[in-house]
Amino acid sequence: MKRLDAGRSHPVTFRLNGRERTGHAEPRLLLSDFLRHDMGLTGTHVGCEHGVCGACTVLIDGHACRACLTLAVQVDGRDVETVENLAEDGVLNDLQQAFRRHHALQCGFCTAGILMSCTDFLARNPRPREADVRDMLTGHLCRCTGYTGIVRAIVEVAEQRSGSTTEENEHV
Repeated sequence: MKRLDAGRSHPVTFRLNGRERTGHAEPRLLLSDFLRHDMGLTGTHVGCEHGVCGACTVLIDGHACRACLTLAVQVDGRDVETVENLAEDGVLNDLQQAFRRHHALQCGFCTAGILMSCTDFLARNPRPREADVRDMLTGHLCRCTGYTGIVRAIVEVAEQRSGSTTEENEHV
């Protein structure tokens, strides 16, 4: 483990949305601030700054993580994905399209973090029961939607990706 001096910036080289990037960060700089201010990716929102609301969720090495609880220097040598990586050539991915169809977003503040958690969740659990989806969403605060549209969107995408139905998943 390399020694970090508190008063100076350290190079951070990592893969960001599939591209190698290098920036400089002081040891106490949060990843959420580093992504927004130094990397220019404003899709990662900062809500509570305590890891409770989930708005800052990104993928680190494929796992959903709170960017407000992660130091920028901790991603040196790692792979970070943000919501900006979900759409390809300006075309929303299936999860984003389902959120749109089911009105699973209103103000949109929480949406990026939820999408990133869902990306990890569906990769690990391709045939979730509705109860599993609702349990995963307990890590996110949404003040606008009431979660119904969000749950419907996630369940629909899981069904489409796996070729199963909700009834089949309930018996798993």
